[in-house]
Amino acid sequence: MRIEVPDEILAAEQLGRVHFVGIGGAGLSAIARIMAARGISVSGSDDQDTPFLPSLRELGVTCHLGYAAEHLGQADTVVVTTAAREDNPEVLEARRRGLRVLPRSAGLASVMLAERVLAVAGTHGKTTTTSLLTVALLAAGADPSYAVGGVLSATGRNADSGSGGLFVAEADESDGAFLVYRPYAALVTNVAADHLDVWGTPEAYAAAFDEFASHVAPDGFLVCCVDDPGAAALATGQAALGRSVVRIGTGPDADVRAVDVALVGTTSAFTVVDGDRELGRITLQIPGHHYVLDALAALAVGLRLGLDFAALRAGLESFTGTRRRMERKGEAGGVLVYDSYAHHPAEIAGDLRAARAVAGSGRVVVAFQPHLVSRTRIFGAAMGQALAAADQVVVLDVYLAREEADPAVTGALVARAVPLPDEQVAFVPDLVDVAAELVARSRPGDLVLTLGAGSVTDVGPQVLELLGG
Repeated sequence: MRIEVPDEILAAEQLGRVHFVGIGGAGLSAIARIMAARGISVSGSDDQDTPFLPSLRELGVTCHLGYAAEHLGQADTVVVTTAAREDNPEVLEARRRGLRVLPRSAGLASVMLAERVLAVAGTHGKTTTTSLLTVALLAAGADPSYAVGGVLSATGRNADSGSGGLFVAEADESDGAFLVYRPYAALVTNVAADHLDVWGTPEAYAAAFDEFASHVAPDGFLVCCVDDPGAAALATGQAALGRSVVRIGTGPDADVRAVDVALVGTTSAFTVVDGDRELGRITLQIPGHHYVLDALAALAVGLRLGLDFAALRAGLESFTGTRRRMERKGEAGGVLVYDSYAHHPAEIAGDLRAARAVAGSGRVVVAFQPHLVSRTRIFGAAMGQALAAADQVVVLDVYLAREEADPAVTGALVARAVPLPDEQVAFVPDLVDVAAELVARSRPGDLVLTLGAGSVTDVGPQVLELLGG
C-alpha cells in the first residue's frame, strides 16, 4: 500500500497516540520502540507474531495479532507498512475517522527531527553497515539513537533512543523512503539496480541516489564506497556539485583505504590508511570482503565526526554480526550451518565468497529462496549464475511477500540458470522438504548456507535437528 508523505513532518511528540499497522516488521517495530522509549503512547497490529514483538510488549506496547478496526482504539496517528493490503480494515477505519495516516518513512523522520541524522543507504549492505556504525559510535561514547533493519547482536534490539544527539538510520531505497530524510551525513555502500518494479529503469534507480545525496546538510558530508562503480559515479557527481565527499575503498582513489586485506576463516582483517596516515589494523569477527568495506565506511563516518580511532576500532572489532547476515546457526554432525538475508545476485556472490572462506577445505551447500516475483523475473538468471559458486545448490520457490504469484516465474527459473551439472542442482518448491534435501547433499566438513529474505531462515534449525538426530 502506498501512503503519501505529508508536506510537513511533525515531531513524534506531536503525533498523539500512535498505532502501527504492521508493527511486527523490522522497520515499524524500530520506530515504535523509539517512540515508546520516549514516553509516547504506542500500539500496533500484525498478522503474525514476529521476533520483534516480545521486546515491544516488555515496554508496555499493546501488540494485536490480526487486523481489526477496533484495534485503533483512541489513536490520533496511524503509521502503515508498505506491505499492507488496500483493504486493510485498520487503514480503512483510520481514513473513515480522518486520522493522520503516515507511511513508514514519515514515521521514522518524525523521531529523527531533533537529532543529527547519519543515514546509511545502498543496494546491499545497509543493515550490516548501519549496525557497524552504531556499535562503533557506542564504543566511542557517542550514545546514538538508532534504527536498524535487523536485530543488533550487541544489544539484542533493532532500535534504541540514545542521548548523544546523533541518529543512525538505515535508509531504505526500495519504496523511495530514503528521499524523505534530511541527513547530516549520508553513507552509500553501493548502487546496483534493484527494485525496478518501483523505479522502472536502472537509470531512474541511480538518479534516486543522487536525489538522496542532494538532501545532505550543507555542512554535512557524503561517504561513498568507490570500489563500486555506481557509488563511485555518485561520489564524482556530488563532488562536482560542491558536496563534501569522503571516498572509501581499497584502491588509490579512496580517501580512507583498506590495505593488506586478509580473510581467514571467520575473520576479516585490514589496515586503515586515512590520506597519507596509517591508523592501524582492524580484525573483524565476521567473514567476507564486503564486510571489510562496510566496516571501513562506518569507520570513515566516525572519523569525520571527530571520534577516536582506537575507540571506533574497538567497537568494530567487538561486532559479532546482525541476525540473518552470515549468522552462524550452529554445528551438528560435523556440518556448519549459516543463514543470511542475501536476495540479490551481488549479495549472493558476496555471501558465497564468505562461506567459502569459512568452509576452508569443506564444500558449500546452499539453499536459496528467491524473493519477490518482480525481482526474480528481472534477475533470476543472474541469481542462478551467482549460485554456481557453491558446490551443491537447492533452489526453493519464490517467496511472494507483497506480490501475487506468477506461474511463469518460479524458483525453477533460477535453478535452470545455475551452470553446474544437473546432479548438483535441485529445485525443491515445498519448504518442508528443503532441510532433508540439504542433509542428503551434505557431509562432515561441509558448510550449509540458507540464503534469502523470506521463510528460508527457518530451514537452518531444521537441518541442525536432522543432523543431530
